[in-house]
Amino acid sequence: MLAKDEIIAFQHVNKWYGDFHALKDINLTIHKGERLVICGPSGSGKSTLIRCINGLEQYDSGEIRVRNHLLDPNNLKAVRGKVGMVFQHFNLFPHMTVLDNLTLAPRRTLGMSKTDAEALANQYLERVHIGHQANKYPGQLSGGQQQRVAIARSLCMKPDILLFDEPTSALDPEMIHEVLDVMKELADEGITMVCVTHEMGFARKVADRVVFMDEGEIVEIAPPAILFDQPQSLRTQAFLKKILSY
Repeated sequence: MLAKDEIIAFQHVNKWYGDFHALKDINLTIHKGERLVICGPSGSGKSTLIRCINGLEQYDSGEIRVRNHLLDPNNLKAVRGKVGMVFQHFNLFPHMTVLDNLTLAPRRTLGMSKTDAEALANQYLERVHIGHQANKYPGQLSGGQQQRVAIARSLCMKPDILLFDEPTSALDPEMIHEVLDVMKELADEGITMVCVTHEMGFARKVADRVVFMDEGEIVEIAPPAILFDQPQSLRTQAFLKKILSY
């Protein structure tokens, strides 16, 4: 059972891909409304960890609880209904308009009428500053605009938790800031956010805590001011020196 202010908890979670130990005895608690950033080198287990939260990856041992549901095959629907996810490569349906991409899940999963779903979709398209793009197709938009569509699509399911798996890594440099600006705005609205990213400036400004992972392990967890300015682990120090000229 989670404590009153907790929304996600990992307890001794392990994940293997054959002989490769991707997650090693992960223990992590995330609080309601918290903005958590996960960083680390490629192959450190960041994306595997975040994908376990909504069951896109199945863990092999230990326990994960999300909104007081034990995450197992019997509870996946209950968990996914309140956990939104924004992927690296947008995952929009290219043959559907932006509006249709946003209304599909609310109509099919939440049972909303077309009118209500479209009103909700337009609300969130305005929220991410692309309301005028509703009738275009994804291929007619820039990468940054497509990622904002993906964020709006997740918000249409009214999630309690929003997961971001390297949401800017597929974008050109000039498009990164428009997506990060939207994420910063969302972070101020109290939604629980868990974000895997290499954007350390974003982590410093937005995160309540930063998790540094390496080789499938959580090496260090701290508020950004501490983790970036006074890292305790030699592994964290070496990583930050490479990416920040620390």
